[in-house]
Amino acid sequence: MSLSKTTSTRGEYTVVTARHPWRWVAAAAVTAVVVLFLISAVTNPRFGWDKVALYFRDTTIVNGIGITLMLTVVCMAGGVALGVVLAVMQLSANPVVKGSAGMYVTVFRGTPVLVQLLFWFNLSALYPEITFGIPGVSLDANQLITPLAAAILGLGLNEAAYMSEIVRAGIQSIDQGQGEAAGALGMSRLQTLFRVILPQAMRVIIPPTGNEFIGMLKMTSLVSVIAVPELLYSAQIIYSKNLQVVPLLLVASIWYIIVTTVFSVGQGYVERRFSRGTSRSVPPSAAERLRRFFRIHSPQASGRGSQS
Repeated sequence: MSLSKTTSTRGEYTVVTARHPWRWVAAAAVTAVVVLFLISAVTNPRFGWDKVALYFRDTTIVNGIGITLMLTVVCMAGGVALGVVLAVMQLSANPVVKGSAGMYVTVFRGTPVLVQLLFWFNLSALYPEITFGIPGVSLDANQLITPLAAAILGLGLNEAAYMSEIVRAGIQSIDQGQGEAAGALGMSRLQTLFRVILPQAMRVIIPPTGNEFIGMLKMTSLVSVIAVPELLYSAQIIYSKNLQVVPLLLVASIWYIIVTTVFSVGQGYVERRFSRGTSRSVPPSAAERLRRFFRIHSPQASGRGSQS
């Protein structure tokens, strides 16, 4: 909305709705591209939509979704827990502790996740027997490091490196006086961290953690290279038998989109909850932005603006 001063005999101000013709041109162009793509997708028989509908709720696909969700939750839980520990270590005054945490972050952020997964999967080539340095303990690495265990280790330990940076940034965003005030009240450093610092830092930690969770959900597809039967590998098993590659990849893609959309909506509600009582405004959701757009540009709104 823009205010335009008029030179009427009454000397009043008239509210005039701002015109944005290029917005409508851009919207029309984007709509045309989307419509053309949809027409191509519907009319091209090579997409195999009948096969997509046939295998969408296949038992193998559903079981793969369950393993994908399990991997996401377990790896994120382990990554968050270890990430908090690493973040505290990086903020320690002890140079050995701080350096060790920094080295961990450097190694796990500096190597590709796929390489880490393959490394853990082939750990028995380095250590055929795992003893943990305890006399009398001897575990067969081939039996201990199963494909699922390698997937959890690879994804979870890699995620911890990224979560440590997120948590560290959140802790450092809190004013130092908060910790000093808690110390003056007789609280220990550990009590100050968990009762004063982290609850306030959650407003900074939650949004990127939500993004990491959604990224982890998609990253689980990498474990298909070590034969973990998650969603993508389940689709690969089916199309290796019937050669319906594109339809099965579409099935996996649609399920990924559905699950990530559900978690994205949940992330928005969590962010709003932790933003209560602060001046920081949470960006509106896509639905809210769409409603606002049509409310502002509707003919009724334009009519009210010209009559004001």
